[in-house]
Amino acid sequence: MNIRSTDRVLITGASSGIGLHLAHRFAAHGHPVCLVAPDASELERIAIDIEQRHGVDTLVVAVDLEDKDAMTVIDEAILSAGWKVDILVNNAGHGFKGNYAEVPIATHLSIVRLNVEAVLRLTSLFLPRMVAQRHGRLLNTASIAGFEPGPTMSVYHASKAFVLSWSEAIATELEDSGVSVTALCPGPTDTDFFPKGDLEESFAFQKANLMDPEEVAQVGYEAVMSGERVAVVGAVNKAMVFSRRFMSEQLQARMNEKMYEDVDDPRRARGDKESPPRP
Repeated sequence: MNIRSTDRVLITGASSGIGLHLAHRFAAHGHPVCLVAPDASELERIAIDIEQRHGVDTLVVAVDLEDKDAMTVIDEAILSAGWKVDILVNNAGHGFKGNYAEVPIATHLSIVRLNVEAVLRLTSLFLPRMVAQRHGRLLNTASIAGFEPGPTMSVYHASKAFVLSWSEAIATELEDSGVSVTALCPGPTDTDFFPKGDLEESFAFQKANLMDPEEVAQVGYEAVMSGERVAVVGAVNKAMVFSRRFMSEQLQARMNEKMYEDVDDPRRARGDKESPPRP
């Protein structure tokens, strides 16, 4: 498959965390980037920074992907700018901690709408065009959570299991089409996911081997550009995913339940592990 530095990239969840660092990674390699997230002013600031640092064109689309008209807004913005999307990065996602029966159904459905439905809708918008031109790449941010059940984060884990399984399936469907599909599977990463999901005091954030989103983005960039199907980030996470094969689902569930329990002495804060975007 040909790799062109002029391939245009659309990245969701581009205003912070892994998405922000992915935008810088692609731009550093000469790719024009379309940044998608809800906050227009924040995206404009990031776009200016990317243009100044990397000298590439940017496009900003401020939209909430859970809105029913979001895909129309994105498509119209792309077409009016004279763009086409060669690389689609489905990165936006969120989760929320709580026992399933105690969390409002609206919260569960919000997770499904952003983590699953928006991914399907955006892919259905751009993938047929990639197939028609026999050129394109798809990067879906899944998670090591997709390999195992997660009590108190059940819908989030299930959503990432969907993304992982679906990505692997359509990668096979698209063999010899000129289009590749990559599922990026990081472990706990220092992003806004934790404060927004009421998880800042959890063991996963405070005590686990928290990853720098810059590191995750670099692995994701290299994986999608090489056409890798599944990219688990970090040696510890790779070993963990492998070891799960020898555990019962009940044991896996109990281990993850412990990961989401609050610790007594929280000391980490959001951003402690995150490095600024590299030039």
